[in-house]
Amino acid sequence: MALIKRTDLPGHLKTFGDSPPPQIVLCLGERYLGREAADLLQQAILAASPGTVHSIDGDQEDPGQTLAKLNSFSLLPGRQIFRVSDSRIFHSKTVASAIWNKAVQAKDAGRPDSARRSLKSLLQLADIKPGSTTAFSEISADQWQKLFSFARPSENLFWADDLVTETGNSGAVAGKAAGIAEKYIAAFEKGLPPQNILILTAEEADRRQRLFTAIKKIGLVIDCAVAEGSGAAAQNEQKDILREMVQKTLKEFGKKIEPQALDIFFERVGFHPVAVVMETEKLALYAGDRPLITTADLDEMVGRSREDALFELTDAFGKKQPGRTLTILGRLQDNGTHGLAILSTMRNYLRKLMVFRSLQNRSQPLWHRGMNARQFQSDYLPALKETGEWPELLKGHPYAIYMSFTTAAEYSCATLKDWLSLLLQAEYRLKGSPLPQRLVLEELFLTLLGKKQAARKT
Repeated sequence: MALIKRTDLPGHLKTFGDSPPPQIVLCLGERYLGREAADLLQQAILAASPGTVHSIDGDQEDPGQTLAKLNSFSLLPGRQIFRVSDSRIFHSKTVASAIWNKAVQAKDAGRPDSARRSLKSLLQLADIKPGSTTAFSEISADQWQKLFSFARPSENLFWADDLVTETGNSGAVAGKAAGIAEKYIAAFEKGLPPQNILILTAEEADRRQRLFTAIKKIGLVIDCAVAEGSGAAAQNEQKDILREMVQKTLKEFGKKIEPQALDIFFERVGFHPVAVVMETEKLALYAGDRPLITTADLDEMVGRSREDALFELTDAFGKKQPGRTLTILGRLQDNGTHGLAILSTMRNYLRKLMVFRSLQNRSQPLWHRGMNARQFQSDYLPALKETGEWPELLKGHPYAIYMSFTTAAEYSCATLKDWLSLLLQAEYRLKGSPLPQRLVLEELFLTLLGKKQAARKT
């Protein structure tokens, strides 16, 4: 049939009265939006012809068993919808890097369940079962490249081990049946029982797979992907989607929100669709009988996102403000942010400073103390980007990068390496020591700030 955008789905559903619905549908992209699209599709199908929905969890699914049910004639009356959430049948090593990035982003954003789901997908790609003796941290660089087809991350991977082993052997990943994709394609081409419909949702898929091409040709693919990154186009698309979700949710409560409050809302919550809907519902309930949600309501009910608070932590640390640093540190922990997430943020911050400091030590392009922002933006930064090294760290607003370079220039690489060693020691204490998390982190930051002052004097 076709591949359509999520925004085109409502119009597409109107054609169901004139023609039967597609028997194979894939909702591909952002998880919440994919599930929302699947809900709309399911409702439209059942409205035209009542039936039964068979929900299948992709984490637990045996694709071969699903195919067997899909090929069978049911004794139940009406449509038989087999709905597989978070399907992994489209995963291949081509998308392994993207799956890993999603796991890291979810971990840093304080969403362990989402991170764990992505990590388990990677284990499935490598035919490794959760609870086995193999751990992410124990996989060598050569093995990692062979298993996942991308370079092993340089960071400490104990966090990934911890997330996967938290569930033990429960929810074991289904093994990949040989040629299962080809069996699906053969079944589609032969034709499914007329009352059976397959709806799949997946965040990632290798679009070069024959199975994906077959579904696009025979069935329907709904593209629910959202542009990522900090560019203007990506940010505008994300805001449009969030605005749509907020307005849709508020309409159900018969309420509206002030335009200026909406902008602040986006800044605080970020692009997390589930959180956006939940926070919107919370605002609507708090407003009570009032039809308009104000900025005051927002200040009262929606706190700054954890990402903002973590940024404030590194900002206070970089500005040598012990009191503010410890205050923000305490606030983060009071709000439920795990100590390992705080250490991860600091590790990324210090690593970036160390990379910038090492770049400053090079003879070309030449860095010198006292370089002003204009010279940095017009000469130094473009020359640095031409080298092609560390492109991911040189993205963003030039002035923000300039400020990071200015901070990095105050310290030696040896000092920064020493701080990273202290972070590692603190991580071991959090994982294996009976000491309270708050005590470990406060001691770490006081030590770092003390060494920071000493480093500045030398």
